[in-house]
Amino acid sequence: MGSVRYFTCKRPEDMPSRNEWRVQIRAFQKMEGFAGPVRGETGIPGLRIDFNLGLRLVVPEGSWHVVISDYDTETVFFDDDVSDVQLVSVEKYYVHWSVEVSRDGVPVFSHVFDPEGQEVIFFCCHKALGDALAFLPYAKLFRERHSCRLCCKVPDTLQEFVAHLYPELPQVERATDDTYAVFYLGAWFSFMGMPVDLRAFPLAELAGPMVGLSRPAPMPPFAPTRPRLFPERYVCIAVQASTLSKGWHYPKGWERVVEHLKNLGYRVFCIDRHAYQRELDYETRRPENAEDMTGDYSIMDRANMLYYADFFIGLSSGLAWVAKAAGCPVVLISGMTQTWNEFHTPYRIINRQVCNGCFNDVRVRFRDSFCPYHEGTERELECSKRISPRQVIAAIEELRKAGRNE
Repeated sequence: MGSVRYFTCKRPEDMPSRNEWRVQIRAFQKMEGFAGPVRGETGIPGLRIDFNLGLRLVVPEGSWHVVISDYDTETVFFDDDVSDVQLVSVEKYYVHWSVEVSRDGVPVFSHVFDPEGQEVIFFCCHKALGDALAFLPYAKLFRERHSCRLCCKVPDTLQEFVAHLYPELPQVERATDDTYAVFYLGAWFSFMGMPVDLRAFPLAELAGPMVGLSRPAPMPPFAPTRPRLFPERYVCIAVQASTLSKGWHYPKGWERVVEHLKNLGYRVFCIDRHAYQRELDYETRRPENAEDMTGDYSIMDRANMLYYADFFIGLSSGLAWVAKAAGCPVVLISGMTQTWNEFHTPYRIINRQVCNGCFNDVRVRFRDSFCPYHEGTERELECSKRISPRQVIAAIEELRKAGRNE
């Protein structure tokens, strides 16, 4: 095979900088190990096609002309003479691809993306629990729409839980000769990975545009696999997240909330993986007045415990998504994301009187800064520091009045 040539319908002014382009290309090149070589035969020697890393078309040496477009919109992505080259789309998400190939001026091959009856893989690329749990509900909708054989690849830590939630969804380790298409599902800061800006789209609906679906996809119901551990009424909390900028940093806020819950007669268990977390000048610890159930429990362990809990209090984190999947009411504390960013809960807490929601501001790149607006000033992370325990307690009381079936 000759050189690799990337193609896209993006205009030059819409492309990232050269350095950012290299970063994105390297990120997706790492996935070539999962996709493997282009295997799809066309009936023409040397001409192969698949959709396992975007659209990939191997063209042998000769006088060839290739036109690649979006069948629905008729937007042309590629139109050129080629020889001895592998064409790879920059776009890795769903496009209703149309491919037309000519040799010596004579049309010899055409194909429109159609997964009906084919094997398709949803590959949840990131290790983030929330991302995978948000994306997988779209598997059922995709399978129903396209009548395909749908499989998934999820992080090792999620395999047992996903098998329980989706027993009809086979799990695989890599693409095979039978794989027609792979969708690499992740919350990408990348125009290659998704057709929408993740900052402007709810995570619960983000997979829709990536796989060409517009309907919302509900999670399946969770049935516990183990009996209740504790006879007393209890609440689970999680004070950690993937970054401490997601944390709740009101001084002794967690302790005050735990004390309120205990006065109401609840046992309170902290179910973070780690009891301590530090980043820059910030740290979070398990509240001393909460019972310690931190540690390397499986996601199924956590889901079973959450199923029997009266409710869960946490942050914009994977455990909040596990709680939602387990059918446990969620009190969600977050200042750096907008109220629509995660999933709907009536008990979402934010302080609108201070700076908030920077993650969902498309004008900034949240991953480049701990606090994009006020880092290094006295207002740093005020979105979190100024959410009061009174707000959290008010949400708890609202939940208790409404009952578990809200």
